[in-house]
Amino acid sequence: MPRPPTTTVDPALDAAALLRRIGFFGLFVVLPVAAQVSRRATVVLAPIAVVLLITASAIDQHQRAVGPALKRLLTAPSFLAGMLVVFWSGLSLVWTPFPGPASERLANLVAIVVMTLLAYLALPDRMRSANLYLLPLGVGAAAIVAILINLVGDAMLKDNPDGDSALERGAVLLALLAWPAVAWLRSRRRDLGSLVVVVLVAGALLLAPGVTALFALAIGALVFALTHWRLSLGVRVTALTAAGLLVAAPLLPFLARPIGIALFGPVAPGVLALKAWQKVVTLEPVRLVTGHGLETALRGKIFGILPINAPTTMLFEFWYELGIVGAFAAAFALYGAIHRAGRDATVLAPCAMAAFATAFAIGCVGVGLTTIWWLTTLALAILTFVAIERGQFRSRRPKVGLIPRLPARG
Repeated sequence: MPRPPTTTVDPALDAAALLRRIGFFGLFVVLPVAAQVSRRATVVLAPIAVVLLITASAIDQHQRAVGPALKRLLTAPSFLAGMLVVFWSGLSLVWTPFPGPASERLANLVAIVVMTLLAYLALPDRMRSANLYLLPLGVGAAAIVAILINLVGDAMLKDNPDGDSALERGAVLLALLAWPAVAWLRSRRRDLGSLVVVVLVAGALLLAPGVTALFALAIGALVFALTHWRLSLGVRVTALTAAGLLVAAPLLPFLARPIGIALFGPVAPGVLALKAWQKVVTLEPVRLVTGHGLETALRGKIFGILPINAPTTMLFEFWYELGIVGAFAAAFALYGAIHRAGRDATVLAPCAMAAFATAFAIGCVGVGLTTIWWLTTLALAILTFVAIERGQFRSRRPKVGLIPRLPARG
């Protein structure tokens, strides 16, 4: 009697698979849910999950070849432009009036870039569907938690002084992660599931304390519809709008302030912020070239260098801190990244464009330039889309015939 075939079990591979599953569970489920109740959850949990993914890849070597992947990344024009922004931020420590806090902020920026790069290299070449289905599960669960907290917020947050701040940051995370979750479900033809995720996230953002995340999600939805209708047009509009606004930011207060006065009056907070921006551009036009240095936009208000009502947006802070070099390099990097995303992953392109638009809208409405939780959230969204793109290797299931073919007669 023949012996049954023996199967070899490798404990190292099983351990790597377990570590990778725990890492993705932490990124896709635990982190979004915890971010609804803790304002530091993103900063604390993301590095832990990334370390687990790196450890798993070191054990089973299922990631892509590091050498070619790193060479391809380091030679990409958009990546080099992004590195120019980091380099110029470091060089601005020479002329910033706050070298100590600016050095700490630069260290946080470099740490986020390194963490994102290591996680990108550690992602498996082919992602398992079981790991990616954790993403819509986590986003849906986080949206339900946010809805419950907003409905009974007084009872749940009365002992938490950072409750509203956590909810606002959690809403921003939901607005960004909703798009990769929808992208994965749509690529698996789970249209009903993607609709449920969108409805849950929209409901959570409707109840959230601020309107920033809801506004950004609406902008993303418009871009999604445009890109779904005509792919090339959606990619082109998204890239040109984002890069164009970043390049022309110093002109915006001169164009937007008269409109704001006509609509809201001359003493509206937004109109006064635009007036302060006008003064900065008019009084110091030379500093538009070099910028004032890292960390000056925030601390300048505290020490009286800037008006207290100066804008707190990405567009203002890029130009005020990094000048034309940083702003133009960031615009080029953003333009190239958007075009690359639209060209490389056609199936995911509508949701990728929506995610770009959502993130850019959040930055324009009122998130600081180098706030660490915001940079970590952006890094998480990037890694999520990379993982989903690597889960598209099988486009359709093999067909299995119900009636076996008869052997041909000789």
